Amino acid sequence: MILFYFDAPKIGVSLQKKIKMATKRLKAYQDVLNREPKHIEFDGKLSELFGRNVFHIDVMREYLPSDTYKSMMESINNGTRLDRKNADQVASAMKDWAISKGATHYTHWFQPLTGATAEKHDAFFKPIGPGKAIERFDGDMLVQQEPDASSFPNGGIRNTFEARGYTAWDPSSPAFVIGKTLCIPTIFISYTGESLDYKMPLLKALHAVDLAAVEVCQYFDKNVTKVQATLGWEQEYFLIDQALFNARPDLMLTGRALFGHAPAKGQQLEDHYFGSIPERVNAFMREFEVESLLLGIPVTTRHNEVAPNQFECAPIFEECNLANDHNLLLMDLMEKIARKHDFRVLLHEKPFAGVNGSGKHNNWSLSTNTGVNLLAPGKNPKTNLQFLTFFVNTIKAIHDNADLLRAAIASAGNDHRLGANEAPPAIISAFIGSQLSSVLDDLEKNIKAGKMTPQDKTELKLNIGKIPQILLDNTDRNRTSPFAFTGNKFEFRAVGSSANCGSAMIVLNTIMAKQLKEFKKSVDARIDKGESKDEAILKELQVLIKQSKKIRFEGNGYGDEWVKDAEKRGLSNLKDTPRALQVWHDKKVAKLFEEMGVLSERELDARREIEFENYVLKIQIESRLMGDLTQNHFIPAVVEYQNKLIQNVQGLISILGDKVGKESAKAQISLIQEISTHMNKMKSASDAMLQQRKLANKIDDAEKKALAYCDKVKSYFDEIRYHADKLELLVEDELWPLPKFRELLFTR
Repeated sequence: MILFYFDAPKIGVSLQKKIKMATKRLKAYQDVLNREPKHIEFDGKLSELFGRNVFHIDVMREYLPSDTYKSMMESINNGTRLDRKNADQVASAMKDWAISKGATHYTHWFQPLTGATAEKHDAFFKPIGPGKAIERFDGDMLVQQEPDASSFPNGGIRNTFEARGYTAWDPSSPAFVIGKTLCIPTIFISYTGESLDYKMPLLKALHAVDLAAVEVCQYFDKNVTKVQATLGWEQEYFLIDQALFNARPDLMLTGRALFGHAPAKGQQLEDHYFGSIPERVNAFMREFEVESLLLGIPVTTRHNEVAPNQFECAPIFEECNLANDHNLLLMDLMEKIARKHDFRVLLHEKPFAGVNGSGKHNNWSLSTNTGVNLLAPGKNPKTNLQFLTFFVNTIKAIHDNADLLRAAIASAGNDHRLGANEAPPAIISAFIGSQLSSVLDDLEKNIKAGKMTPQDKTELKLNIGKIPQILLDNTDRNRTSPFAFTGNKFEFRAVGSSANCGSAMIVLNTIMAKQLKEFKKSVDARIDKGESKDEAILKELQVLIKQSKKIRFEGNGYGDEWVKDAEKRGLSNLKDTPRALQVWHDKKVAKLFEEMGVLSERELDARREIEFENYVLKIQIESRLMGDLTQNHFIPAVVEYQNKLIQNVQGLISILGDKVGKESAKAQISLIQEISTHMNKMKSASDAMLQQRKLANKIDDAEKKALAYCDKVKSYFDEIRYHADKLELLVEDELWPLPKFRELLFTR
């Protein structure tokens, strides 16, 4: 049963006048004056909703013949190919199930390199004669489709006149129904077979880490035949009233407020964090959680974040590929459902200056088919040695590929967030806590050169065995670390809120696969020379601990001291996206991805080109909009207010005489001069930015163009904003053309 009830919020007179002024241009948005929470309650247990609109294993068992079901399980678990007969039967069952859910269309749901998802809907309906039709969906339609590939980012892999591209079914991620459409998760490739998406290389990276991790697990447990990477994301976001959003062209077109003076109250009282969730927001949350559960997304957590009007949701961890699909699906759901509640969701990493931005923490681990979390300390020396093996190899992988991890989370939006006082710095480091630091330090020092004595082995095994099963309460969390160990997983905190998790997960799982392969090779070489298995593992771990020590940092990542310390350690501090992306040029990177079978050199080159182009386009849009707002919004408002002041001064002079009138109008005259100074400097900087943009646009090379936009165009943003924000404080409130931060952040 669905229940609706309403409660209209109250809005101040000043805001009403401002909205009235803004809606001279945007007529439809005075609804904010009568905004009503729309509460939706589910009369029953939430657990009854979970996966109801998903073609999951239990549904397959019900709809598929037993032989086909077994083949389907083989395909899901082991990647075996379905033959045509079984594909037809799966398609037929999927169609019947979807139609029972009200579906009329199907789509291949894929993840192009735009960072969002894409879909093309086709009807099940097919005419078969005069006045006759059937619902048709066969194996060919399920397995493959042919969307246009030329209009998606491709980095030169495809030309406009070469439009052919393919989507291919990913059986490991279950199909689902949204509205009237059956959605089938797919990879997206070019006509010549190159990846044009995030899913295909992610699946390859997950396969690589599976193979490498299983080989290492065999040292400890012969029953391990499969290792899955797991992911639990935490999604931060802002909610803004739809009317105010539409009265801010910068929010509409860039996702962030390019201008806006900090309000008197921001987040300094920290009263929003974990506070009572506003009722209208709660109504939105409940609806998107219900819709998420129907789609099998295990969202369990919701709360207020630090900044006003900032919130967070998080699910239980899942297999990495499925978790990534679910995150993208949830972001899409949030956007759609927010509109129903007269909100707009902001997923930009830094929508508002002066308050916290938004991240998407990626909690990553590895688990075996025997139910063991490889990054959770065990109960005895053997299981703890296994834990240390994967733990130390992870740190070594981070150490050797820190710049690559930085490139994986680079974006124009994340540049504003990284290094600010609520996000990790652009310097990649790993936090492991004092207890594990002590364990690694002991392990590094206590293994003697040459053959280990029985006493050495016993002492080390006892020491390793003392590692407690749960470390969550034995070490504090370090929110300033980009890569922090949190007891049974690593939390990659530097990922941006708008990002596709696939980008970070492709890199992380690939470098982990490479490191585990190298570790296995080194340990086997030691065993071949006569060392025992445990001795070989411990000695190789000692080598890795020494080699990766400089990436470990337990202190304050926000401090200036860390920047100096990191430089001494030889760690990179890549503060902007164009320079972070230059790591893709490294031949070692190309060799890494090719050797692991994840991305070819051509695919890597294409992705680098796309990332540079994307950066240019985003900064270009922001630059154009800054010029537009400066010229067409701020200057007219400023001049109008100046004219009011001038008229006031002239009136005083005409009544009181020149000398007395000017003396009486000192404040007004000073204000006129101050306004003129800021307006002239704002206009001058905007004009200079325009000239630099014109020069940058003449550059053909994507990388050089990105650097020009970063160094020459974007460099004017702060100056233009400074003067505009000063004018916001000087100009009469009702004349200022845009809703201010105090309205955007505190209207709920």
